[in-house]
Amino acid sequence: MKKISVIIPTHNRAVELKRALTSVYAQSRLPDEVIVIDDGSSDETAQLLAGHFPAARYFYQPNKGVSAARNLGIKEALGEWLAFLDSDDEWLPDKLRCQLRYLQDNPSHRIVHSDETWVRCGRRVNPKHRHAKSGGMIFRKCLPLCVISPSAVMVHRSLLEHVGLFDESLPVCEDYDLWLRVCARYPVLYVDTPLIIKYGGHADQLSQKYWGMDRFRIQALDKILRSGILSHHDQLAAMDMLLEKIDIYVNGARKRGKHNEIAQYEDLRQYCSSMHSAAVAHTDRLVS
Repeated sequence: MKKISVIIPTHNRAVELKRALTSVYAQSRLPDEVIVIDDGSSDETAQLLAGHFPAARYFYQPNKGVSAARNLGIKEALGEWLAFLDSDDEWLPDKLRCQLRYLQDNPSHRIVHSDETWVRCGRRVNPKHRHAKSGGMIFRKCLPLCVISPSAVMVHRSLLEHVGLFDESLPVCEDYDLWLRVCARYPVLYVDTPLIIKYGGHADQLSQKYWGMDRFRIQALDKILRSGILSHHDQLAAMDMLLEKIDIYVNGARKRGKHNEIAQYEDLRQYCSSMHSAAVAHTDRLVS
């Protein structure tokens, strides 16, 4: 019997958290434990847990960000399988049961995710093609943007012990960074059925808080390129994407008059261009 720990980070979202927790406790296959990490909330989060969800394990920490909250949940979790749920999202009733069935049919896999339904500002919307989900060795599909939602994931603890936890230095795009490290090494199991409802458009979304999100993806791409774990062809693809994102960010910074930020990215672009040329030359030598 697989033991599942659910990890929910939250910050001042007592109303949304109630919906998220209700969806967890309505699962057709209940988890073995539910962990809520309160990342410095000043609302009624603690009272909500004590009054309505006393079975959940509640941990409070000073506000350190979503990565630190998830990492604390991982360290406290007792289960071998970890399922994440953002406090503003919701699971459909068969989420855990369906993913467990897929894992039982594919026992070599250590991570599974699913399709999702999007609701923006109270209305259902259709994701664009670039947000399409898939499975297998999907590293190159992960390069343009995050194509795995934390709320849709169940992952084996051993996988995170291998690739590392969420990067606490990233205020956003921390999931993009982790999935790059995961997908460079592991195949991803995919359930082609929406198992979560992903809500967006509200003012406290982290993606609404930071302009120039690509600067955090640049940081993640630079990190994985320097890690030495990529295959030659994945390395070339990551370099191409890094150069593209540097151009996008530099153009945006120039339009906003952030000239003091441009120089460091120009240096990185020059370094990456030289490395890319060397990698292409190596490929040409192999082909010839």
